[in-house]
Amino acid sequence: MEKIKSAYILWHEYHNILPKTQRYSLGNRIDRIFIELIEAISTAVFLTREEKLPYVRLSIRKLDTLKVLIMILWETKTLDNKKYIALSIPLDEAGKMLGGWNGQLSKSLEQTRDKQNSPARAGEK
Repeated sequence: MEKIKSAYILWHEYHNILPKTQRYSLGNRIDRIFIELIEAISTAVFLTREEKLPYVRLSIRKLDTLKVLIMILWETKTLDNKKYIALSIPLDEAGKMLGGWNGQLSKSLEQTRDKQNSPARAGEK
């Protein structure tokens, strides 16, 4: 969450200096996705292990979309290299963290399912 928050604060500075044509179109969309991403992560933090996975996966999708849209701003020369790199680094780090969280949750849920469907449990029925 800290990586995303710091990236958003940085983005907020850049958003204010974008040319008007990009600020009110792509810039506003990026801003909304950032907020949706923060909401999804903060929701996942407070849920039970079983309920977290959909929100973590939603966060990963939002983050991937965010990266692509920011790349478009860079490719259209709306963002310079320095700003693009400054945003990309924390977003990439957050992506690794979300991927790890997703992997842990998936593995945990898989182990829970295996225990529930084990032959020992089948004999109990």
